[in-house]
Parts: sequence; structure tokens; C-alpha cells
Amino acid sequence: MFRWFLLAYLFGKPIQSNVAAQTWRLFIAKGIDTPWAILQASPRSLVRLLDEGKYTRYDETTARGLRRCMEQLLRDYEGSLMLMYENSQDEDEFSKRLQELYGVGPKTAEIFMRETEELFARRVE
Repeated sequence: MFRWFLLAYLFGKPIQSNVAAQTWRLFIAKGIDTPWAILQASPRSLVRLLDEGKYTRYDETTARGLRRCMEQLLRDYEGSLMLMYENSQDEDEFSKRLQELYGVGPKTAEIFMRETEELFARRVE
């Protein structure tokens, strides 16, 4: 679930989708695919990784934003999107909680929620 969130976060930025996907694959390949790993990576190494993925125009702001987002996720939900989901009454509340994370706006939440709708459908059954 977190990997999908990371991809949605990258897709939510004003960048070409192929660049976001390429950058996401680099995060996965380098094992920087958890909130803890993102925070353990130095800000400079995140910028280099984003540059390598051709995220050059937004490298610094995205690196800072990712770190702030992960700090919030860890502080508020122990780094777990499932915990966020479990603490949400419905999809609207889950989307609202997502958008409280730094750098997550309506578009990023919408992208992420497309793949989590099934979770809420199962919860209702």
C-alpha cells in the first residue's frame, strides 16, 4: 500500500507521468520504499535520486515535501497507511486524512483512492 502511495505522491506533482513512474522505480530499486527508508536517506541523496529520475525541476521541493510527509505519517499513524485507513469511518474521511499529509492534495488523494476503493467495498460487505 505504501508503494502505491509513493507513486501517487509522485504522480500528483506537475511532472510527466513517465518521469514519475521512472522515478518511482528508482525508489523501489534502491530500497527507499518505506516511510522509514525515506527519512533515513539524506536530503541530498533524495535530491540525487529525484534528479536521476529526471525530476530535476522539482527535486529539492519534492525531497523536502516527501520528508515532511513521512514525518507526519510516522507521527500520526506509526508510518502505516493501513492504520490511517482503519481509523477512517469511510472513504471521505480517509481522503481527508490523506490530504492532511504534507504535499498531498486532492489530485494525489484521488489517484491513491482509485486503488483503495475495493478496501472500503469489502468493509461494507
